[in-house]
Amino acid sequence: MSKVLSVGIAGFGTIGKVIGKALDDGISGLNLVAVTSGSVEKAKKNMSSFTNPVPVMDADELINNADIIVECAPTSAFMSVAEACLQQGKILVTVSGAAILQNPDIVETAKKHGGQIVLATGALLGLDAVRAAAKGSIYSVKMVTRKPPTSLTKAKYVIENDIDLSNLREPLCLFKGSAREGAEQFPSNVNVAAALGLAGIGADETQLEIWADPTKERNTHNIKVDACSASFELTIENVPTIENPGTGRITALSVLAALESLSAPLRVGS
Repeated sequence: MSKVLSVGIAGFGTIGKVIGKALDDGISGLNLVAVTSGSVEKAKKNMSSFTNPVPVMDADELINNADIIVECAPTSAFMSVAEACLQQGKILVTVSGAAILQNPDIVETAKKHGGQIVLATGALLGLDAVRAAAKGSIYSVKMVTRKPPTSLTKAKYVIENDIDLSNLREPLCLFKGSAREGAEQFPSNVNVAAALGLAGIGADETQLEIWADPTKERNTHNIKVDACSASFELTIENVPTIENPGTGRITALSVLAALESLSAPLRVGS
């Protein structure tokens, strides 16, 4: 009989509660044991429909009690969760590609202690093809992100530069540069670009444009890759969540797919 892996969720908001409910409903080989949250009351409310509600713990206690930590906390909390998890040689499942770019030493921490970082990337269509192409030579990678203005109003760059997107009538280019630069300016909005950089030619060589586009109702990413093995173009339109328009609904589902692959007898995709 295969081992059942215990799962803790660090951050129990828009993404975390969807993952928690799916685990509570039942995923073979995985067992939800605890969550962390900035608000215990809110976390308990989010578990009101669970068959088996779990304790709300602090991060250290959560990590001590779980084999796998699903990190979906605010960007500012990433390192405190990630380091403690990986120093214990455990598995960290996250969507925070931008945080990994900003803290590259975290990969060495995982290597040193026998831990593993799993970057869930369901919002990025075709990542397997990009990773495969990177085994050969990639000549160029470019991504153009277009989001409804409401998906970008809380972006760090928009707030710091006092950009008013409330009455935007035509598309506005907010950023043009590398994926690494974009991750610094939009840490909570371009995890997709960060993942693309990590998977392919590198974050410094991956070109990125970010547009606030009032003609869009979905968070849209267009990716063009030119490599020695293939040239391809990919477009994905992600439906925003109601609670947080900057986060697509597919993000939580990508984490669930990543979790299932850790215990599934058949894994489809690299």
